[in-house]
Amino acid sequence: MIEVKDLHKGFGDIKVLKGLSTSFDQGKTNLIIGQSGSGKTVFIKCMLGLFQPDSGEIFYSGTPYSSLDFDQQREIREKIGMVFQGSALFDSMTVEENISFPLRMFTKLKKDEIRDRANVVIDRVNLENANNKLPSEISGGMQKRVAIARAIVNNPKYLFCDEPNSGLDPRTATVIDNLIQEITQEYNITTIINTHDMNSVMEIGDKIVFLKEGHLAWEGDKTQIFKTDNEEVTNFVYSSNLFKMVREAQNKS
Repeated sequence: MIEVKDLHKGFGDIKVLKGLSTSFDQGKTNLIIGQSGSGKTVFIKCMLGLFQPDSGEIFYSGTPYSSLDFDQQREIREKIGMVFQGSALFDSMTVEENISFPLRMFTKLKKDEIRDRANVVIDRVNLENANNKLPSEISGGMQKRVAIARAIVNNPKYLFCDEPNSGLDPRTATVIDNLIQEITQEYNITTIINTHDMNSVMEIGDKIVFLKEGHLAWEGDKTQIFKTDNEEVTNFVYSSNLFKMVREAQNKS
């Protein structure tokens, strides 16, 4: 679980986060949505430890991150898996080498143990027979699965995903959504997803945090978001044709 209390972050005279407080539950897919400039990326980077908040606190499983020394903070960071928007795979490495990279960098496992662990997650994300392929030899959807496998190969407690469906067709995006949700539940991970994809909100939004101009404007789940009378939320989500169709179908039923 990750808890955020009264988080503030600015750059010079520009205040980006303005007293954010929320929580992200373990074993759930937690989605952060909002317009460009709402503070989503800065919020994620604060939770990842890439930005130091001006004030407020982030708690990882009850432990305040800012009160930890460097080595203790590193221990927290080593429990974090990250799926980047563009997958961020190493072009010159095979699928198995990409997935094994965190184990080679951050563990003292032997080569056989690394290979065995890599193959466990390769099987889990349905990449059988792709071990020796380069990223250029596989589809965008397969590249996302490699990125997910690499993110979970170290058995993280926390998983961050930045626009995991970016550049994917709707069918492949749904496959990736379902895979992330299944892994979150199976491994009991605290998963946080930064997304603009309203289909993801509908499909896997166990918890949805809506940011507007650095504030928490609304939070709820994928069923509550259809029923809210929060005008800021409805103006945002119903700009999507998909949500308009769902609302029309609900009104007719």
